[in-house]
Amino acid sequence: MHSTGSGVEPGSSAPVTLHDVARRAGVSVATVSYVANGRTNVRLSDATRRRVQAAIDELGYRPNALAKNLVKGTSTFIGLVADGVATTPFAGQIIHGAQDEAWRHGFVLLVANTDADLQVEREAIEMMLEHQVRGILYSTWYHREISVPASLLQAEMVLVNCYAPGSAARAVVPDEVQGGRTATEQLLRQGHRRVAFVNTTWESPARTGRLAGYRQALAAAGIEFDPTLVIDAEPNQEGGYGAYERLSRLDATGVFCHNDRVAMGLYDAVRVRGLKVPADLAIVGFDNQEVIAAHLRPPLTTVQLPHYELGATSVRVLLGLDPAPPGEITRLACPLVLRESAGADG
Repeated sequence: MHSTGSGVEPGSSAPVTLHDVARRAGVSVATVSYVANGRTNVRLSDATRRRVQAAIDELGYRPNALAKNLVKGTSTFIGLVADGVATTPFAGQIIHGAQDEAWRHGFVLLVANTDADLQVEREAIEMMLEHQVRGILYSTWYHREISVPASLLQAEMVLVNCYAPGSAARAVVPDEVQGGRTATEQLLRQGHRRVAFVNTTWESPARTGRLAGYRQALAAAGIEFDPTLVIDAEPNQEGGYGAYERLSRLDATGVFCHNDRVAMGLYDAVRVRGLKVPADLAIVGFDNQEVIAAHLRPPLTTVQLPHYELGATSVRVLLGLDPAPPGEITRLACPLVLRESAGADG
């Protein structure tokens, strides 16, 4: 077999090095490094640059990404550190949205799932800082208030599905108030005047925000708020099932549930009593957890948490494409998903 003279045989699986390219182009290793890493502040003739680039193309040399970052002082990486988002039902959606948007703008997403282990979190952030990432997205698996990790302060960052009051950290979160208002308005549009709300017992922005939205919708419809129509329950199927006993004594004809799992439990309670949804009780959920909402009978009208949009928008905020001043919280709309459980237009 005829040698190419570069030390690399055609079809060889051995990685091509800077030295191989330098031998092929007849220049120094430093000159190859300058051209491969896009250094324009070094005086090289156009002919030399073309000769080196031709050798790079011919041999298929790929520069080391980390070395390129260190030379240029910039990065094609965006980091995402999550405390458990990769193991939740909405798992991939925040990641998917961030990855699509990052790729659209020429960046690659580096993902670290920490399972809420603080040591793993510190190491993940340090690794991303070593790679000189363009910035870091810090995401939690449910919407909540946090304190910004100290190591995160060394990078440009955006908080995703969480926020840090009093800090300069920008955040992208769901609009819980709008979501609660939208869910309640759908029941009111169907003519229900006694609308109950099964809320969660967990203290969170979802608990307070969705209740505020529920009250706003009632007020806009001229209906006085009745606190007895708000029932706190564990945010799961058992909580929804157990809430029916109190609901049945309140003459409510429609109910907004904190999430789809609560709605599923309420379906069970209605069914075992020989009643029907929505004829005897109209139900609206929250989350649009597809494995539940689309497969209940009848399918559940619900409000969707915008997980994909949270990921995509956070990348745009990080890159300055959606400008946000320090400390600003960007709230994303939670759209209604119409099915059949709330009435005629479901």
